[in-house]
Amino acid sequence: MTQQLDSFFGALADPTRRAVIERLASGPATVTELHAPHAMALPTFMRHLGVLEKTGLVRSIKKGRVRTCHIEAAPLIAAQGWLAWQRHLWETRLDQLDQLARHLDESTPQ
Repeated sequence: MTQQLDSFFGALADPTRRAVIERLASGPATVTELHAPHAMALPTFMRHLGVLEKTGLVRSIKKGRVRTCHIEAAPLIAAQGWLAWQRHLWETRLDQLDQLARHLDESTPQ
């Protein structure tokens, strides 16, 4: 699980790859459509897609000369679970800190 999360967050560390994921969230797209808004050579862009495919965030299907990419939900769901756990952990700690601060404030003579 740790290696999967490392790969997931590593893939999303790049703004180009995040933009691809954001675009694919609205539906499948061809490589040409995904590449169009990015000012980089196609081989460079393809390396970004390769990273996303390797981490399982994207899968592509080739029909003839057209490669269409689709987002894969499983890695997103796994990361969401980890983030929810972290959020719960930190909310609990912050609630405890808030209770301590209130207790100290109430016990301090005025």
